[in-house]
Amino acid sequence: MKLTIYTLALIVCCLFAGCNARQAASPDAAPAVVPAPVAVEKGEGYFKLSKNTTYFVEDDLQQQLADRFFKGLELALGGCPKQMQDPDKADILFQSATGLGDEAYRLEITPRKIRVEAETESGFFYATQTLRLLLPAAIEAASAETENAEYRLPALAMTDYPRFAYRGLMLDVSRYFIPKETVLEIIDAMAMLKMNKLHLHLVDDNGWRIEIKKYPKLTDVGAWRVERDEPFPARPNALPGEKATIGGFYTQDDIREMVNYAGQRQVEIIPEIEMPAHTNSSLAAYPELACSVVHKPITVLSGLGGKNAEIIYCAGKEKVFHFLEDVIDEVAELFPSKYIHLGGDEAAKTYWKRCPDCQARMKAEKLPNEEELQSYFMKRMSRNVQSKGKEVLGWDELTNSELPDDAIIFGWRGDGQAALKAARQGHRFVLTPAKKLYLIRYQGPQWFEPLTYFGNNTLQDVYNYEPVGDNWEPGLDSLLMGVQGSLWTEFCNAPEDVEYLVFPRLVALAEVAWSPKGTKNWPGFLPALDNYLAHLEQKGITYARSMYNIDHLVRPSNGTLLVGLSCIRPDVEIRLTTDGSEPTANSAGYTDSLRVEKATVIKAATFRKGVQTGKTLTLDLLKNKATACPVTAENGRAYVLTNGLRGSDRHSDFEWAGWYNQDAVFEVDLGREQPISAVTLGTVSNAGMGVFRPAKVRLLVSDDQTNYTTVAEITESDESIFEAGTKIKDLDFGELNVRGRYLKIEAQNPGHCPPGLPRVGQATWMYFDELMVH
Repeated sequence: MKLTIYTLALIVCCLFAGCNARQAASPDAAPAVVPAPVAVEKGEGYFKLSKNTTYFVEDDLQQQLADRFFKGLELALGGCPKQMQDPDKADILFQSATGLGDEAYRLEITPRKIRVEAETESGFFYATQTLRLLLPAAIEAASAETENAEYRLPALAMTDYPRFAYRGLMLDVSRYFIPKETVLEIIDAMAMLKMNKLHLHLVDDNGWRIEIKKYPKLTDVGAWRVERDEPFPARPNALPGEKATIGGFYTQDDIREMVNYAGQRQVEIIPEIEMPAHTNSSLAAYPELACSVVHKPITVLSGLGGKNAEIIYCAGKEKVFHFLEDVIDEVAELFPSKYIHLGGDEAAKTYWKRCPDCQARMKAEKLPNEEELQSYFMKRMSRNVQSKGKEVLGWDELTNSELPDDAIIFGWRGDGQAALKAARQGHRFVLTPAKKLYLIRYQGPQWFEPLTYFGNNTLQDVYNYEPVGDNWEPGLDSLLMGVQGSLWTEFCNAPEDVEYLVFPRLVALAEVAWSPKGTKNWPGFLPALDNYLAHLEQKGITYARSMYNIDHLVRPSNGTLLVGLSCIRPDVEIRLTTDGSEPTANSAGYTDSLRVEKATVIKAATFRKGVQTGKTLTLDLLKNKATACPVTAENGRAYVLTNGLRGSDRHSDFEWAGWYNQDAVFEVDLGREQPISAVTLGTVSNAGMGVFRPAKVRLLVSDDQTNYTTVAEITESDESIFEAGTKIKDLDFGELNVRGRYLKIEAQNPGHCPPGLPRVGQATWMYFDELMVH
């Protein structure tokens, strides 16, 4: 019978990390594999793999692949399988086949033989990675349990090939220098998922990470920043004379080692050399490459950098192009990849507008504006890259002006729609939309997650992502090369932080990139995911368990609070208590929304087979006169103002209502006229993210919702409002002695961020969580 691997996964048991290396699988078992193969036919029985197994290869290429694969099993097997010269006497056969395609393979497992067929090196390699995941996770262990281990692989026939040719992961090694050893571990883990492109973001304002022999100061100076304890967005710039000690770089030998390691695993490493912006690291080393109108010291940035991030390469100086061409010379020699990524994103034109050299360039080239000057810059450097036989990649800001010939565009803004603009001009593109595939975003309920930016991008969000839009014009999908997950490392301070953000979301992305469209099955994916994660555990790679944590939604409803709990894993139970005690496997099960009428502490957690799988969620629900009362506001999240639940110090945790670059007005109906003695309003400030308390807040009371009387007002000075750091503060309107049914809050936005803050000149947010009335 023909089954998808997901159907099989629901029928049979998955192998998990703790199983004994020699434990036999059921003859009917077909362990789940990620990414899901195109087609699988279930067989009968199983093949026994041991050090006494023999294999046959046809040529040196197959020999190298087989040697590496079996060498990886040597410890687990207690020895390596032996090569045979006669295919009839071998247990495992590697055989060439035609008509399969570049990365395709066929795999046939019977109780007597394993036959691996492919047309290319990559096809053979991917077949071995499927075999790797069909084996118990214990094969990844660093030491063997026995000298005579035997493993069983389920009988099956599989045909497999990818949906997209480009299946990528980007690692930002500039903002946090990821050690070489960690990069190698990630390469091996992504290769197991049949991901084939590793995009290294080697250059940014926060560090230059690759040795360039001709320009040693790029790493002597540009690879190091000053130490800062604050979160990335709030880090002050370097002070005059302050020593830079944090950073690092890859030597050219390191690069060669990583490229070779990746190549053996069918991973192509693509270098990115940013230009013309995100270049403070190289300009700190060679400030003469900046515009002559830059009169401030240029340093490697520790964080956002404020106005310093507007310092970019001068487009009017010939020496800039000579420098970059020299850099590209060395980069092109180090990386055999046919691609070089030139960045091109987020380039402020502040200095170009005032620079005599840039203006002279515009006049000489008859360029109408600075945006077209960037086009000139990128087209000139693109031609240099193409002269070396390489293809040019760039971020989707390149579509803001005339595109370089044949440039491949990476769509990142929003849903990646800007890349479609390039596609309509005949350009190929890769999708890495920030809303879906930026791995820096929170991957679970934010109360449990390490600090990062913005909103959520869960494992299930990545899994559900479909890159090809229903409303695309005909032909655009043929220009889509594939997809990429992009990890920006502003909040990474250790290798474990990097691994935590990459895994397990990279597994979901592998499904999107490899498996056929229309075959997704979330419940069936989970056993396959668990099997892969068991292999990561044995390899000592960190991964997030955020998928087991509980999301909550508390909304006012007819004078009570309606509490909803959910988890993206359907194979767990939610257990809870309402007396403040810790939940156990024997606590009450959650089946539907809870109605709460008084102050209550709800604690809940997920359980599977009697074992707690996620962290305990605590909802400390308050009760005051405003709790569960309706709120009127031009803000869809205004219900959080009376839902009895306080937000965390993360304004993006879905318990805050925000207003951007505008005043805020909202009304609360207490249901009846009553005495009011005290009112407080919850606020949060986060200087690094441009979030501040209001300049002025007015409290008004009415008994008819028409005629309001101002009863209190709070005004703060700029010095108080624009304080550094992150802080929750309740605004207290003081002792009151009024009556009323309706309360109105009018909050005045504090204006743009002043000098001295990371987001100087930018508009500001105000966030409020709970209006508490007594």
